[in-house]
Amino acid sequence: MNYAVSAHPDITAKLPGWRATALFGLLLIGLAGLFGRGVYLQGIHNDFLQKKGDARYSRVIEVSAHRGKISDRNGEPLAVSTPVESVWASPSDVEADRRQVKKLAQILGMDVEDVKNRLFDTSRDFVYLKRQLPPDQVEKVVALNFPGISLLREYRRYYPAGEEAAQTLGFTGQDDNGQEGLELALQEQLAGKPGSQRVIKDNRGFIVEDAGSLHASKPGSDITLSLDSNLQHLAYRELESAVKQHRAKAGAVVVLDARTGEVLALANYPGYNPNNRGNVSSKMMRNRAIADLFEPGSTLKPFTVATAIETGKVRPNTVINTEHGVFTVNNRKIHDAHPEAMMTVAQVIQKSSNVGAAKIALSLKSETMWQGLSDSGFGAETGSNFPGEATGKLRDPKSWRPIEQATMAYGHGISVNLLQLARAYTIFANDGELKPVSLLKLDGPVTGRKVFSEHTSRELRDMLEMVVLPGGTAPLAQIAGYRVAGKTGTAHKLEDGHYVDHYVSSFVGFAPASNPRLIVAVMIDDPSGADYYGGEVAAPVFSRVTGAALHALNVPNDAPLDNVIAPPADIVKEEV
Repeated sequence: MNYAVSAHPDITAKLPGWRATALFGLLLIGLAGLFGRGVYLQGIHNDFLQKKGDARYSRVIEVSAHRGKISDRNGEPLAVSTPVESVWASPSDVEADRRQVKKLAQILGMDVEDVKNRLFDTSRDFVYLKRQLPPDQVEKVVALNFPGISLLREYRRYYPAGEEAAQTLGFTGQDDNGQEGLELALQEQLAGKPGSQRVIKDNRGFIVEDAGSLHASKPGSDITLSLDSNLQHLAYRELESAVKQHRAKAGAVVVLDARTGEVLALANYPGYNPNNRGNVSSKMMRNRAIADLFEPGSTLKPFTVATAIETGKVRPNTVINTEHGVFTVNNRKIHDAHPEAMMTVAQVIQKSSNVGAAKIALSLKSETMWQGLSDSGFGAETGSNFPGEATGKLRDPKSWRPIEQATMAYGHGISVNLLQLARAYTIFANDGELKPVSLLKLDGPVTGRKVFSEHTSRELRDMLEMVVLPGGTAPLAQIAGYRVAGKTGTAHKLEDGHYVDHYVSSFVGFAPASNPRLIVAVMIDDPSGADYYGGEVAAPVFSRVTGAALHALNVPNDAPLDNVIAPPADIVKEEV
């Protein structure tokens, strides 16, 4: 059976041709846009997408460089860097509730709000929470299993000698960069160059894999100092004992190798523990032997006398009219503690006569005296390159009045630091040659600068030996088995432009006097006990430090072991 179907008029109607063309055109445009977008993202903007993708699972972190080790001249470590862990976070990966944040803050010993601010600061990809944690805290942080929190290996400085060498070595900050002392002075050599490392994280923000080093870190150079740890220990021990015994404010000791100028010990008291610097003031960190200035008192007299001998004004046996201990200059009186009518130049040094020293100084032109002091290193840096070194004060001779020239002869009106003073005595220990000082170990002999002739310096050496014998101001500086030469100093302290009844007691000497091996300078600031003269306070410290050091270095004796002569009950004291 056949059925005929008739078409509906709407179905058989012909559609307009432009509609198909338009639809096809729109499809082509859409495909072209997608193609262009793909080209842009995959080709032109590929780096951006790659970074976004990498950021979801990888991070580039800095790898700290190992700071160079500081050792003493015998290889004993004085400053080493030990590995520690620091806690950091990637804020975009942090997932935590309030209880976790509070627990983390408690572990780190931080304020909760501070931790929150750091954790949720999404403007940064990397933020430290706390650096250089002790091991017990690290374990607690790891146990917390906090998404987005990671550990970073860093280095912390450790100082085996503790407070004994604290002001000399200085310390580093959290970034292991030098902040004070030799750590700061030698920063460029000690500091390494940090590297970088790519790590892979899981979907909770934990580091799960080391993807390799991008740039390897470069460790810093190791440094060998001139210091001897054994001598540093005994210098600090004896200094501490003296400061406490005389109830002094502070003190310092410098030990030099007389032949090379190397600093074998540089001790300050009171000290501080560089491994735990909580509640440590900046005053305690100051290296008094280099940064503090004081008037040297009678320790300066040998340089006045040496200048006068060098210029032919006097000889050791020249007799000086010491005016029975009272000499008036510009209506001001200069006194001697032990008045005598006449003294030889040698006795002026032995008994520390202010009158004799003043008269010798006034026999010189001011420019000549200034030149002798300047050539001896006063008023100039020592060359130690220690941060914060004070150069001292040596005024232009054109401005000197006669009374100022007279008092400068015995160490008033001029200021020095202790290292500067110790260095100046290398002149008498080296036949007139001023040696440069060094805090780094030297490999060979050192050439200095000629200041006085060999003849002059040897005559001064003989005079300085008389100082430590009975009749001199420092018999307490004697050492059994060794000849000793040196000079005491006692000076009023200057406060607010006025001299007050507080004192700086000092002694500088060398031994063995026949062939000097060590120069030791001692300064005790403001002893408040019954004794305050340099011969009573500082000279005994010199004796104990130098004697122990000579034995430790196996320096041959140059005198019988029974050479020490008991000092008289009333030791000769210099006028201050």
